[in-house]
Amino acid sequence: MIKLENIYKIYGSGETEVHALSGVNLEIRSGEYCAIMGSSGSGKSTMMNILGCLDRPTSGNYYLNGENVASFSSKQLAKVRNLQIGFIFQQFHLLPQLTALENVMLPMIYAGLSPLEQKKRAVSALTKVGLKHRLNNKPNQLSGGQQQRVAIARAIVNNPLILLADEPTGALDSETTKEIMQIFRQLNDENITIILVTHEHDVAQQTKKIINFSDGKII
Repeated sequence: MIKLENIYKIYGSGETEVHALSGVNLEIRSGEYCAIMGSSGSGKSTMMNILGCLDRPTSGNYYLNGENVASFSSKQLAKVRNLQIGFIFQQFHLLPQLTALENVMLPMIYAGLSPLEQKKRAVSALTKVGLKHRLNNKPNQLSGGQQQRVAIARAIVNNPLILLADEPTGALDSETTKEIMQIFRQLNDENITIILVTHEHDVAQQTKKIINFSDGKII
C-alpha cells in the first residue's frame, strides 16, 4: 500500500540547510499496524507529513496504492487526503460550535455525499467508537477520551485506506489511553492500515511493527 523510495526532505539552503529525511526507504502493506518512534528532531513528524500528503519530499518517490503521489498537484493531494487518508491528532481539532455528529459529517461534505448519506455514515462511525448516545453533544460536553473517539469516527467515516495518528494518546490519562488503543486494535482487525506516531513506548508496543527514526533515517 505504501512504498517510499529514497525519500529526502531538505529545508533551507547553504549553511542553514537541514536534512529532515535522508534517503528513507520503507514499505507498509495493507492491514499493517505500525508505530513510528524517535526523539525530537529525528524526522518522525516530517515523515508523518509526507505520508499524509501534507508535504512533498524534496526528492524520491512515494507510492500510495500504486500511484506516485510525490508528483501530484496540490488539488490532487487534497483529494487523496480527503478520500484515502484519515487523520487523528493529539488535540482532537473538533469544531466547538458543532455537535459530535456534525463534526463527523464534515469530511463527507467535501467528498460530495448527500446529507442523508452523510448522516447515515456519521451515525455508524460514532456507534463503532461507542458514542451512539452522544451524537448531539458538543465538544465541551464531552470528556477528552470522548472527543478523541469523535475524532477517530471523523477519520474513518470516508473509509480511508490509511489511518495516520499523530500522538493520539498524548493528551489522555492511562485508562483512557487503553480505551483508545482498544479501538485502534478493533479497527486494525477490520484490516484498516494504521500508522501511529508516538513517543510512548508502552503505546508503541501495542502495535505490530515499530519503525525507529534517528537523524532523518530509519534505524
